[in-house]
Amino acid sequence: MHENVKISVKVNAPVHKVWNALTNKEQMKNWYFDIPDFELKEGNAFNFFESGEERKFHHHCEIAEVVPNEKLKHSWTYPDITKEKTLVKWELKPEQEGTIVTLTHKGLENFHHLGEDFYPESFRKGWEDIIGKSLKEFVEN
Repeated sequence: MHENVKISVKVNAPVHKVWNALTNKEQMKNWYFDIPDFELKEGNAFNFFESGEERKFHHHCEIAEVVPNEKLKHSWTYPDITKEKTLVKWELKPEQEGTIVTLTHKGLENFHHLGEDFYPESFRKGWEDIIGKSLKEFVEN
């Protein structure tokens, strides 16, 4: 069984502003993660740690698809603790004066062996915070 997390949030900002927040590493560090090696290009890899002092998990991602102002798709893994990968897809759709941001994180069953911090519900809570609070607040100000 495939375990996916799908979250959609409407933000009161135009698509191009949301796209820039998702793809500009200087903007990303204000609401998402500090990703110094991020470069928006299919095939490129980027790495980061979660914010804060602990820096527990090394995240490694590879960009699979870029459709400007519409879609960004990349892998998501923790190379220090597993070889398994998942897939994250960000989709943007204009709606009236704002944008619908839909994030789909597929393949989370691949992380079950890592424990409850890696269960779909943990990812759902994390993504809801990231999109529904951090990104929303950033692009609406």
